[in-house]
Amino acid sequence: MSTFIRSTVAAAALIAAGSVSAQMKDPMVGGAAMYPTKNIVENAVNSKDHTTLVAAVKAADLVDTLSGTGPFTVFAPTNAAFAKLPAGTVDTLVKPENKATLTGILTYHVVPGRITAKDILANAKLHGGTATYTTVQGEPLMFKKAMGGLMIMDGKGDMGKITIANVYQSNGVIHVIDTVMMP
Repeated sequence: MSTFIRSTVAAAALIAAGSVSAQMKDPMVGGAAMYPTKNIVENAVNSKDHTTLVAAVKAADLVDTLSGTGPFTVFAPTNAAFAKLPAGTVDTLVKPENKATLTGILTYHVVPGRITAKDILANAKLHGGTATYTTVQGEPLMFKKAMGGLMIMDGKGDMGKITIANVYQSNGVIHVIDTVMMP
């Protein structure tokens, strides 16, 4: 979900400026236009950068949930983010016997509601520079403005970056991230 450089630069510029309410018409993610009239799954399956995420969502039986009315905010790791995991991790996680673990990891990337980058920045401003949101999995993700954009931190202290913000869907919003967050 991060091959579209113009979208990434525009999103980063908007975040850095503190004004991320603007949305490009049908932004590109993974070489495909993302349509706000389609749901999260309908758009994600077209992104060449999210084939691993889509396969994991299917293996965890979350397709119907993420196709539902929501709204959901999804912090969507790219294939490159999954590739940073230790060798064999993804292959192990998608096995049927590891469905509960996979579901926990995936739902750790989902927050109820439609939360924009502007919302995250406003929340962080109110809370000493760090916004915290409770995931569907039940544990928090933290966000702060840094390095010209929004950084995301998991419960273990690992950090990633939102590379494309505010990709609106009919049932929520996706923020593309460069790291798989672990509960």
